[in-house]
Amino acid sequence: MNARNNVLLLFSKLPEPGLVKTRLTTLKDGVFTPEQASVLYHCMLFDVVETCMAAFDILEAEDAAESPDGRVRDAYQLLISTAPLENLPKMEQLFADSGTWPRPIAFAADAGASFDEHYNDAFRRAWEAGADCILSMGADMPALTTADAVRGFRALHELDDADEPGIVISPDQELGVSIIGWNRDTPFDHSGVFYNETGLTVLPAYIRKAKAQGLTARYLPPVPDVDTMADLAHAATVVEALAYCAPGHGGTCPHRTARALNELGWSDIRIMPNGLLDPRGGIDG
Repeated sequence: MNARNNVLLLFSKLPEPGLVKTRLTTLKDGVFTPEQASVLYHCMLFDVVETCMAAFDILEAEDAAESPDGRVRDAYQLLISTAPLENLPKMEQLFADSGTWPRPIAFAADAGASFDEHYNDAFRRAWEAGADCILSMGADMPALTTADAVRGFRALHELDDADEPGIVISPDQELGVSIIGWNRDTPFDHSGVFYNETGLTVLPAYIRKAKAQGLTARYLPPVPDVDTMADLAHAATVVEALAYCAPGHGGTCPHRTARALNELGWSDIRIMPNGLLDPRGGIDG
């Protein structure tokens, strides 16, 4: 039996000061220096890669257990796509300098005049390289768990096994999408999604495009990303919870991001007391 080639397509910028997570910096409305924001993004990237590789281990173990002859049907590859092209060798060197990873990592550069075109170009390159299923996401998601990636590929496989054209999709926390993917024979792309002429935001743009084409859409639980300081405050609380709960979900957690948040003084999130409480007299008596 030929292996089904599954690609986790991870979109990532090179963690360069002043060019990543600028909304977390004093260049915009954040509190960190560009160098601090770059380090934080670097930690998120490596944590996401580690989580994805752990998910591959889980998927392969499940496949082997379900196979009567112990053979694994599905092969998994992590592909990091970056831009522009001149940053490709720098991204490769970033990982080479970090030491040995449990699995090989493939690298590519995506090109285009918009997010739509960059995403379409990266998907096209992966299909041409032999991908059968693509699950894509960004690198700024320290809340990503192995269960999220496993669910995504399982949903793709259900569609593929049923020969049902469709997409799998996970929302982020602000009108967008954290995870999106489909199989080789699904007639779909990103055109008109990130730059929708009617002003439609990303999540409904994907859903309505799938609906217009008569495609199935499989919903995955939301995974928050980090763009703004409010996002980071939420992420810091989730990272703390994941670190404590790690033994219950495969032992992986965003430990690099947790350490960076602690060093930046953002590991203990507090808010002002809320005096705008609903009256409870009619309830409590």
